Amino acid sequence: MGSSGSQTELLAEWSTLWVERRGAAAVIWLNRPERLNAFTYAMRDDLVAAFDATDADDSIRAVVITGTGRAFCAGADLEAGGDTFLPESGAGSLSGEGIPPDSGGTTSLRVFASRKPVIVAVNGPSAGVGVTMTLPADVRIASDDAKFAFVFTRRGLVPEACSSWFLPRIVGMATALRWTMSGKTVQASEALDAGLVSEVVPKAQVLDRALAIAEEFADGTSPVSVALTRQLLWQMAAADSPQRAHRVESRLLVERGQSGDVREGVASFLEKRPPAFVDRVSAHAADFDWDR
Repeated sequence: MGSSGSQTELLAEWSTLWVERRGAAAVIWLNRPERLNAFTYAMRDDLVAAFDATDADDSIRAVVITGTGRAFCAGADLEAGGDTFLPESGAGSLSGEGIPPDSGGTTSLRVFASRKPVIVAVNGPSAGVGVTMTLPADVRIASDDAKFAFVFTRRGLVPEACSSWFLPRIVGMATALRWTMSGKTVQASEALDAGLVSEVVPKAQVLDRALAIAEEFADGTSPVSVALTRQLLWQMAAADSPQRAHRVESRLLVERGQSGDVREGVASFLEKRPPAFVDRVSAHAADFDWDR
């Protein structure tokens, strides 16, 4: 189960993936190596269930997603041929409009809503939804053999998984347009230059590097403040003015300023000792109204 030297513990297993603990992190392994971890409706459901589980476990401080075998995710499984992208039977509709929700979008929105930092260890080629579902993650680390392809126009499609919102915010509009309209393959070095990934490392090191970053998020930080900070920056990415950010930050500061974590954070600093934060994500980071 992986290549890191950290002690592992199996937490849960579904048909398309499993979740294991590595220190303070949960590692989600996409596990369809015979199909290059191609995305299916079952994988969507399993990823949503996996994030539900990691959110509910206060001992998990970060989530890492990686793939088994030689690829991260080859995109949608095309085994059904030309019928692959027909609407899913019984999928329901968006806001009563009669439009079935995009499966990649359902996945991306669940990653976006995570109460724990999300790091992707891209261990090899990644295409289509295999790229776009990683965009709501906070950090992407690529192996030196990773490749990325936004192939939608080459399949007669358009971008999905909320990537029209996320991708320009990550790499800029000009690069997002070039990559998505051409459907070109993006090498790891180009992805690094554009900011799609933050580091490129040898393939054997990609998971260990992701776990080291997970440890950075967990070491000496308040879990609740990390969860709220993650959502604060993402939510304010679309704020109409700095005034909205000022209002939301002010509300959060009032709330956190009265918390046990703040008392502990200040006391530990003054006493020159590591903090022992008491607040829990499941109880203190679930109900903030970002739209007020």
